[in-house]
Formats: sequence, structure tokens, C-alpha cells
Amino acid sequence: MGGVIFWQGQKVEFCGGESAASALARAGITQLGVTGTGQMRGVFCGIGQCQNCLVTFDGRTVEACLLTCRDGMVLQPQERASDDG
Repeated sequence: MGGVIFWQGQKVEFCGGESAASALARAGITQLGVTGTGQMRGVFCGIGQCQNCLVTFDGRTVEACLLTCRDGMVLQPQERASDDG
């Protein structure tokens, strides 16, 4: 069973068991933010090792590739100021 997550206020549908990174990519969303050094964030390794897909969910920084979607989740890009690079 799927549902909807929200990326910067935009509705994104997901399939049951799908990661946030996968749902966002299927919706054509590949830019997930900007690092502290100005580099674009996006999915790279897909297994949580590179931490390039960091996003903010529920006030914490998480890897989108490891975050299983739940209906109604709200995701935002990670703020540059809180990023080490």
C-alpha cells in the first residue's frame, strides 16, 4: 500500500516499502539540497554510506535512501548552515 509524502510542499506518491529517495527520484526530484560548500545534494550510493542524500524529516537530518516512506511525511532539504560539507 502506498500513499503521499510532501517534498517542499509538493505531493509525491510512493509505493509501499519504498524509500524517500526512490519516491523522489521517480517523481523527477533529483536535487535534494546544497552542501555547506555549495555542492548539490542528491542520491549517489543509495545505501546510506555517502550521506549525499541528507534531508530534514521531523526536525532531524536523515538519509533519504534509508528512510521508508509513511503517508503524510513532510521532507525538506537540509539547511546549509547545519551541514559540515
